[in-house]
Amino acid sequence: MKKHQYELSVEWTGNQGNGTLNYKSYNRDHSISAEGKYTEIMASAEPAFLGDKTKYNPEDLFLSSIAACHMLWYLHLCSKHKIVVIAYLDNATGVMEEAANGSGKFTKVCLNPKVKVAEQSMITKATELHKEAGKMCFIANSCNFDIEHNPTTTTD
Repeated sequence: MKKHQYELSVEWTGNQGNGTLNYKSYNRDHSISAEGKYTEIMASAEPAFLGDKTKYNPEDLFLSSIAACHMLWYLHLCSKHKIVVIAYLDNATGVMEEAANGSGKFTKVCLNPKVKVAEQSMITKATELHKEAGKMCFIANSCNFDIEHNPTTTTD
């Protein structure tokens, strides 16, 4: 079995002079970076947790990881099966439930890919390949809940 290792840095940039003196004394801003990557990601917490709504939060990044991993596997499988994908857009959604103690977990993710293929004859197989991509996705395989797929495949 092959093992892949990942390294990145998460640096808190939200000290407003008093550190974490109390819940409202600091902001949740942080940066995410990795050596050799083009840019760093400026992130925060979700606004419900006093974060900056203009920045990505861990929940956004989690959902995007699922959607991107699925897309990459899907595109690979399409190329392998001679399905020519012209465009791909997924408006993914997710639900996180917060527990009484303040923790939480994702309970639902739904991928809604809109795929455009080159020929009408490719639509059926292209739609079917989402199921296989869901089984192959590394991120989806790491989740403890089912991920729904509602693909739409067209030629126009």
